[in-house]
Amino acid sequence: MCDPFIRNFQYNLIKNQADSVIRALRTVSDPKILESVRFGAQTKVTELYPDAADDRRALLEAVSELKTAEDLQKYMQELEPYLIPFPSVTEKQIRRLFPKNKKLKLPDLSQLDFRYVSYLSWIDIATQKMFLVYDDNGQVVGVEGRYTSTRKKSYCFACNRYEELVLFSAVSKKRTAHASPDYYKSVGNYLCVDGHTCNKNITDVASLEKLIGSVLK
Repeated sequence: MCDPFIRNFQYNLIKNQADSVIRALRTVSDPKILESVRFGAQTKVTELYPDAADDRRALLEAVSELKTAEDLQKYMQELEPYLIPFPSVTEKQIRRLFPKNKKLKLPDLSQLDFRYVSYLSWIDIATQKMFLVYDDNGQVVGVEGRYTSTRKKSYCFACNRYEELVLFSAVSKKRTAHASPDYYKSVGNYLCVDGHTCNKNITDVASLEKLIGSVLK
């Protein structure tokens, strides 16, 4: 039985490195450059798990041995049993995260494969709000904010990929010691309008955690 140890964003990073190996094989003829690409991919993947046991390390290092698109597909399938799914949350649990939103519209959780989720996000057009749900060190937290459509593509703050974005703005719960009752601080950035796309792209959650932390902590 497999012991899961790979999170979705790490799986995406591994796939990106595997893609880079296959792409180099198709476009590069210099053996030294190919070897450099293979070594670089292996290094970036193994650095995700510096304390990995020998069997896991061997599995990860195999990224440098790929030769064909079929190898890549098989390799990524071999990693799937090791994926750590996003915590299984119910609609009731999510509603508790946003108690002020009595008519909260939720995504269809039954359609989600939680193995490929780093965070949940969805938009409620009726209230002009965007909602984020994240697993913060074992505690599922929720952040809500206003969103503004940009109607253009640029680089997402969370996944750093060129996608269609919205400007997400939330009110921070942090307050200075002598702040007036009317004081508030808005925290925001540009995020993918489509959470599914963002979850397919994201390879690092540091920016996302920074945004959520700036609102909640």
